Amino acid sequence: MDFYTVLWREMIVLKRTFYKFLASRLVSPLLYLVAFGWGLGRGIRINGGNYMEFVVPGIIALSAMNTSFNAIGISLNISRLYHKTIEEYLIAPLSAGSFVLGNVLAGTVRGLIASLIILGLAFLFGAKLVLNHWFFLVIILTCFIFASLGVVAAMTINSHEDMSNFSTFVILPMSFLSGTFFLPEYLPQGVAYLIKALPLTHASYALRALAQGQGLLPISLAVLGAYAVLLFIAAVVVVKKVR
Repeated sequence: MDFYTVLWREMIVLKRTFYKFLASRLVSPLLYLVAFGWGLGRGIRINGGNYMEFVVPGIIALSAMNTSFNAIGISLNISRLYHKTIEEYLIAPLSAGSFVLGNVLAGTVRGLIASLIILGLAFLFGAKLVLNHWFFLVIILTCFIFASLGVVAAMTINSHEDMSNFSTFVILPMSFLSGTFFLPEYLPQGVAYLIKALPLTHASYALRALAQGQGLLPISLAVLGAYAVLLFIAAVVVVKKVR
């Protein structure tokens, strides 16, 4: 239960900054929904359905990725390189696994809150989505994956500038190409195969299929589960090396 100490500290920070967090999480999804739902989306139908209902699951996956990754990756990187507060954890009688799990769960909670905000906005905009426990499990898995990636990046990247470069070259391309706003099948075949190997693509596919009432995609769930395990193990390994 050592991870609970780390998680509890992060939840206290979230509580103190909750309204700022809430406001910042409203801006991007609101712009996306206005632009792609009410604006561009009004004249577009895809797979025989409304574009609003196509794009909302992708925006949820996108927000889960960005919020979870940034919440942990940026804060841990700054703590390690500049504030040096992370050293308090590293010298404490706390296992690397507990340290990683506490931070990853904190990032997952933030990502889940951001996703629920978008879901609420989508219903206000008139989206009709089918929701069940699998839908929320996929969101949680997506948040867990990118929070774990945030730990890996934060503990291996040695400057704030390089952290920004990582987001530019890894996170940003996934944001727009991984099935969020259009299907990867429209891309050249070689590029499409690469995009389909990325976790955000499977998060978008799985959420979209569930939201449209098509049921769970077992392959996408398996891929997300594999990414979650591998990135969590990678995060534990890099934390052990830093210690």
